[in-house]
Amino acid sequence: MTSEHIDRHPIRTTCCPCGGHSHSPAGISRRGFLQSVSGAAAVGTALSGLTWSAVSAAEAGDRAGPQRRALVVRPILTYETPTPRPQTSWRSWGGIQTQQQAEEELGRIQRELNQIKQRADFPMEVLKPVGIRNAQDLAKVTDLKQADVCIVYAAGAGMNLFDEIGKQSKNMMVFCRHKSGPVYLWYEIISPRYLRQHTDALKVQGLDDGDVIVDSQDEILWRLRALCGLQNTLGTRIVALGGPAAWAQPRDVVPNKVRDKWKFDIQTLSYPDLSKLIKEAMADPTAMKLAKDRATSYLNDAGVTLETKREFVDNAFLLDQVFRGVLKKADCQAFTINECMGTIMPMSQTTACLTLTLLNDARYVAFCESDFVVIPSGVLLANISGNPVFLNDPTYPHDGMITLAHCTAPRRMNGRDLEAARIMTHFESDYGAAPKVEMKKGQVVTNIAPDFELKRWVGVKGEIIDAPFMDVCRSQIDVRFTCDSKLLAERMPGFHWMTGYGDYMKELGYACKKVGITWENLTA
Repeated sequence: MTSEHIDRHPIRTTCCPCGGHSHSPAGISRRGFLQSVSGAAAVGTALSGLTWSAVSAAEAGDRAGPQRRALVVRPILTYETPTPRPQTSWRSWGGIQTQQQAEEELGRIQRELNQIKQRADFPMEVLKPVGIRNAQDLAKVTDLKQADVCIVYAAGAGMNLFDEIGKQSKNMMVFCRHKSGPVYLWYEIISPRYLRQHTDALKVQGLDDGDVIVDSQDEILWRLRALCGLQNTLGTRIVALGGPAAWAQPRDVVPNKVRDKWKFDIQTLSYPDLSKLIKEAMADPTAMKLAKDRATSYLNDAGVTLETKREFVDNAFLLDQVFRGVLKKADCQAFTINECMGTIMPMSQTTACLTLTLLNDARYVAFCESDFVVIPSGVLLANISGNPVFLNDPTYPHDGMITLAHCTAPRRMNGRDLEAARIMTHFESDYGAAPKVEMKKGQVVTNIAPDFELKRWVGVKGEIIDAPFMDVCRSQIDVRFTCDSKLLAERMPGFHWMTGYGDYMKELGYACKKVGITWENLTA
């Protein structure tokens, strides 16, 4: 590293890239190069004029975060009922040739989709299957544009119907039967006649071989899971405290790309407005009592040990009440905090680490650092899995393993059970309340490394082999992976990673394709 580079990008000893404001030390952190370059807020909607009375009233209701919206599935059977003609070919391949056979097939489709819905770990709504033979029949399907995905059961009929369905559908899959029922015509010709249009190259926009399924209901299920996650991620409304940013990137560039590609609605809450809300909340005896009572209940959990000052925990719960009220008033599902290493501490008399943990465990999607390079991947993974996710700092991969760490992490990583946690100070500041979440050894995890350009995500499936206690951010895991360490080092882009329990590599790849992001699965 040259001295010129060091002078331009000085190292700072705080955790998050929050330089350029009066409450943090001078210089830029080891994660940094950020705020002095990227600034605070891109052009967006400002949350202003909020009062504690209004925020408190909004927060007083159900404290659980929003549920995912159900994926609406429109099944369509395409078929023909040919008339016999002497001494000529009068029918195509396929076991559905009559109206009675088509009616029987519609019943089979309904039963199969009902079984998928029962098995699904995500919300979905299945519309009644309809059969079409021509454009006139298709015109009677008036709910196609309102559905999130159309599954075309391609028993027969011409490919012009596929084109018309594709034009009206948000997403489209093609299902062909081989042995799961009457064989379909398009089991024979979906590739050469439709996908390749009588050539040797893919010709159809918005549909490819990854959208074709033969027989398997499991293959339908995981694709629907991916699309449920995607549809819940597009248009996400997110509160950005201190404004949106991006690690080491020029001002506004990444947040504006996120608005364009992911349709995020970024609502900016200023620190002066937050400071006013916190002061009013601290002066509210009812709010303070509720925060202390909630903190007491939390600390009485057998899986929790307190290793910092109790007042930091009380204040973290009060901050949680402020944030939840803001989220409800703004009708937002997600939250991120910029300048979380200095600006918020004097206001809240704690750190935001534990507060973000509480939000994640309550079904919100909440991140520190306001890094919109990685935030879309976290929102997507959370919406695919239905579980909280862990934004973290990766280290250098070696010997088939990598350490991932941050001072905030969800405890309810599997969406149900609370992991044990030590409530400590935030590492770099030795202040406030931050959880050391003891994530389970042996747990399979999905890891996403997004690039700065929002064009390529690297995926790494791994297994937690240790939850060590090194002098780094409090929540830390060592993850074993199967790909070559040097290959991972060479291919990993960006900086922050996103990690979640379970294997969702296929779902992520399918969803990424739909928004024009290359998914590079290094552990396929």
